[in-house]
Amino acid sequence: MVRVAVIGMGNTGRACVRAVKAAPDMELAGMVYYKAAAIRKTGLDYEVVDTVDKLRSVEAALLCVPTRVMPDTAESLLRQGIHTADSFDVHSEIAAVRRRLDAAAKEAGRVAVVASGWDPGSDSIVRALMQAMAPNGVTFTNFGPGVSLGHSVAARKVPGVKDALSMTIPKGSGQHRRMVYVEIEDGADFEAVKAAVLADPYFSRDESYVNLTGDVAALRSTSHGVMIERLGGSGGTGNQRFGYTHAIDGAALTAAMLVASARAAVRQSPGAYTLIEIPAIDFLPGDREAWINQLV
Repeated sequence: MVRVAVIGMGNTGRACVRAVKAAPDMELAGMVYYKAAAIRKTGLDYEVVDTVDKLRSVEAALLCVPTRVMPDTAESLLRQGIHTADSFDVHSEIAAVRRRLDAAAKEAGRVAVVASGWDPGSDSIVRALMQAMAPNGVTFTNFGPGVSLGHSVAARKVPGVKDALSMTIPKGSGQHRRMVYVEIEDGADFEAVKAAVLADPYFSRDESYVNLTGDVAALRSTSHGVMIERLGGSGGTGNQRFGYTHAIDGAALTAAMLVASARAAVRQSPGAYTLIEIPAIDFLPGDREAWINQLV
């Protein structure tokens, strides 16, 4: 049994608690939340603390904190001797974060699994397999329609925003439209908030719109989806086409992949890894030969 701590208490953090409890080879050590003192303990069958050192015998941690603080959080945990699995989701920065955490993980003799949500994450594995099946060609990843948890968190961090939700609308050929709904704080300037949201790297690369609403909670959802297509050739044969699609609860799937990544972490040599670098069988619980008999 791997003793796992969940760091963060948002949608993904709560989903991770459920996923760890459902895993046959994991035990929930507790949840770490900086406002632990404000959380009512009544009815909870696990501990909520404000620092991980207050939990007993933590072997791995699932990071469910905002992406911008995730690398610092992961590095701190690694230096405390704890394996980490995170859902860092800024695609263009993943390689740099991996390099940074690789040094910290090797120094601590631990493992960091980076960008281990669903995209980046499980979808990254699908894209890698499609690339292998058709070495020459092009892959399109079309997200949505649905709520992007990472983009919503980024919008909430903008000064003057009380609450926010970001919808991803697919335009096709890997292009997307971001529909951002913000509830602003009393006295905040909507135009200033709008400009700040549109300037954020989460939104500046796509066609984005910011809309003022009085009640973001009424729009709340964690549903999302993706369609990945690859058009290309295998060897000398062209006109190969591959497709992968799903409609999901984003928090639940991210939690499932974080749990799988924590399981894989204890099976790797020290260092930092993305999901495409880890053997797929290491994400699965139980006997390897049984999985080979079932899946191969």
